[in-house]
Amino acid sequence: MSETIQMKEHLLALKEEALEVLEKVATPKELADLRVKYSGKKGALTEILRGMGKLSAEERPVVGQVANEVREAIEEVVNRKQDEFTKAETNERLQAEKIDVTLPGRAMPQGGLHPLNKVIEQIEDIFTGMGYRVAEGPQAETDYYNFEALNLPKNHPARDMQDSFYLTEDLLMRTHTSPVQIRAMEAMKGETPIKVICPGTVFRRDDDDATHSFQFHQIEGLVIGKDIRMSDLKGTLLQFAREMFGESTEIRLRPSFFPFTEPSAEVDVTFVKKNGERVWIEILGCGMVHPKVLEMGGFDPEIYSGFAFGMGVERIAILKYGIDDIRHFYNSDLSFLKQFARQ
Repeated sequence: MSETIQMKEHLLALKEEALEVLEKVATPKELADLRVKYSGKKGALTEILRGMGKLSAEERPVVGQVANEVREAIEEVVNRKQDEFTKAETNERLQAEKIDVTLPGRAMPQGGLHPLNKVIEQIEDIFTGMGYRVAEGPQAETDYYNFEALNLPKNHPARDMQDSFYLTEDLLMRTHTSPVQIRAMEAMKGETPIKVICPGTVFRRDDDDATHSFQFHQIEGLVIGKDIRMSDLKGTLLQFAREMFGESTEIRLRPSFFPFTEPSAEVDVTFVKKNGERVWIEILGCGMVHPKVLEMGGFDPEIYSGFAFGMGVERIAILKYGIDDIRHFYNSDLSFLKQFARQ
């Protein structure tokens, strides 16, 4: 038997064996292993073709053609089986991930605003309803804006009331949001009216206890125009108190001192305790803008006047929700915070 005929018989026998075995494969891994076995670089087909070097130049094309037919037949079955495995895997995955749209929906847990944010938003709504706009400023503030422009020059004894966190000799974490008022005045370049509220976080070196924190929130307000009077201030604060705490709320103003207002006052509201007793509780400070502050902000105190007020958000929230410890606001206790998500 010639070498050519023998190689052709080996090739056809290999084809028959490979096709029969490939048709029976049950897994993708088994298919991959058989593909390497029959048509890989070191597979059975390659092993047979190594003998082509013994053939004459006329015989090689004949054997080569048969070898190509065998290779193509093997690859055709391999590709077909691979497609079958891929489709089966896809169908299996689709079945596993199928969603039954007739099942009842799953309620997703919902969060809620932090009680301090709820109070801030309510205060903003009250004052924007009275024509105010919300102004903001940097938390790291210069000594000039935090103190000097508010009639608190260096070495002024009133600075002791606001023991501060200094970052440099001239830069500190703001102790109140009053600097935003000065910046708002400068931005207006002497034009009126000005009606702003200034919410934000403030910082003072203080010990944490039930009523104090080194970090807390303030909202301050400023109005500047012509013929602004103390009665305008009182009427504004009475409207705020009644919208925040109820229509029966009353306020009273007690004389006080702030370097940036003159005259100045502490504001108390009527508050009903759990035993039904009606008492006065302080909620904020206020007063008519000091002439020096008007000048520093670019306004002639002979022409313009104004009033300012400032309140601690935590104090308002404590009264509104009956909370007994300011630290509850900062401890991230979900059992505490969830109470307000429903309100």
